[in-house]
Parts: sequence; C-alpha cells; structure tokens
Amino acid sequence: YPVLTGISRFTDKQGAQVSLDREGLVDWVHGRFNHELSVDEVKLNRDDLKVQLIQYSKQTAGASGGMHAQATEKVEDLFGRADADVTASLASGQSGKLEALATWLQEELGNRNTAEDLFRMNRAELTLAVNGAVDDKFHPEMRRMERQILLNIVDDSWKNHLLTMDHLRSSVGLKGYAQMDPKVEYKREGMRLFESMWDSIGERVTDLIFRMESFNDDFIRSTWVDARTRHDDAHEAGRAAQQSAQMESNTAAQRAAAGSEGRAEGSVDTVRVEEPRIGRNSPCPCGSGKKYKSCCMRRDG
Repeated sequence: YPVLTGISRFTDKQGAQVSLDREGLVDWVHGRFNHELSVDEVKLNRDDLKVQLIQYSKQTAGASGGMHAQATEKVEDLFGRADADVTASLASGQSGKLEALATWLQEELGNRNTAEDLFRMNRAELTLAVNGAVDDKFHPEMRRMERQILLNIVDDSWKNHLLTMDHLRSSVGLKGYAQMDPKVEYKREGMRLFESMWDSIGERVTDLIFRMESFNDDFIRSTWVDARTRHDDAHEAGRAAQQSAQMESNTAAQRAAAGSEGRAEGSVDTVRVEEPRIGRNSPCPCGSGKKYKSCCMRRDG
C-alpha cells in the first residue's frame, strides 16, 4: 500500500498525458524505505515501477517485524511477573525501565508519549500503545487509511442509526396494544439496533480494507505521508527561527501596548465614600431620637 500512495502522489495526470516526478519519488523512497535510488533507475512503466518499489517495501516490513519483537520484549521485561491489572508505574518501581522505554519510543520510533503518559497503563494497554507506535513508524499510510475509512463509516452509520431510532420512537407506541410497555421495548430494540450497527461497522471496514487497491487515486493520495529527506540549509533555518522569534516578540509587545492603551482610555475613576455610612436602624444624626429610616432618611427621600 505505501507503494501505491507514493506512485499516486508523484504521478500527475493532465488529460491523456501522464507525467511522473522522478526526483520527488527518489527522494521519498530514500526517506521512506532508506534505499538509495538514482533517477535513471526509476522504471517509467507503472507496473514495473510498482514491482520495483514493492521490493524496498518488503525490506521495511521485515524491519518492522524485528521492531515489534523488540518492543514486546521491552514491555515484558518491564512488567515481569506482575498481574495483568498492575500499572506500569507500579511494575517498574524505581528501576527506571519505564523512562527507558519512553526514551526508546521517542528516539527509535519518533513517538511523543512520555513516561507520564505511560505510567497509568497496564500490560495490555501498554502493549497496544507500543505496537501502535511501531505501526505508525513503519506503516503510516496504512494506519492513516484505516483511520479515514473507520471515521467515514462510523459517521455514516451513526447518522443512519439516529434516523432509525427516530422511526422506532414514532412506532413503538403500537406495542401498547400488545400489552407491552413501550419504554421497555424502545430500550430493548434500541440496544439491539446499536449492537447491529457496530457489527456492520466491523464488517464494512474489513471489506473495504481488503479491497483498498480498487480505491480511486484521490483517496490513496490523501493517505500519503511525507517521508522525503530534507536538505534545508542550517544557516537559513537558524535565520528563519530568529525571524520567527522576533516577530512573535514584536506581536506580544504590540498586544501589551494595545491592552494598556485600552485600559487607559476606558478607565473609570473609583468613587470613594469618605463619610461613614448610616444604617437604616441607627439613631438619626439630627438628634431627634428616632431611627434614621423614620426621620431624615424618609425626608431626604
């Protein structure tokens, strides 16, 4: 499948003419399969080119198998004989194996999970996360294709399920004629429809994945992952970073100045009452002996 995505990505169709970006394809093959290929060695026929690139893809697939075994060995070494429900933090203790595993995932697989993200996982969850990291490294196009298919099917199935539930709500009242509680029947039938929806999702996803080669080029091209080697100049990269930092600094200063000006223009003087406040039930200050609410307060209105 990665070969299909690469060929589709670097093939441009304009009417009846088809052109191949051989330079871009060679750069992608080097970054994706770690294989040196010259432009002259690229086959111009699509079928021959597919056979040529599949050989490099198989070599990468073999490397992924070894990486899977190494990842599984690290997880087993971390948990040892611990129970299945024990978290990684308790299983590793102060041995530093969890931190070493997180470092290995970042350096070897480019995974962004830290030790803090892994320490609450049990054996099954950590195994699943580690295997997923290996697949993201060696099969990124396949993983992206699976996610897109699953997302589209779940979205479509959920909309149809909601529409079916609306129809069920409008017709479940007829169950009352059969001496059945409509609420109970609605819940029971809704649960059955929900389980049926999930079963159909699994079947449809599996069916489409096994027929992935029949997809159109637009969908295959959308799952392409940029693995080309980059030849950026170090000085240009440093200069760009400095310019970006300078722009961010100027923007922050402008925002701060604008905020201070807005506060200065819209500021309101604080009103302070210097005289002591007289309570409603306090003696009136005029000396009449009455309460303030019954004397001067009523008069001042």
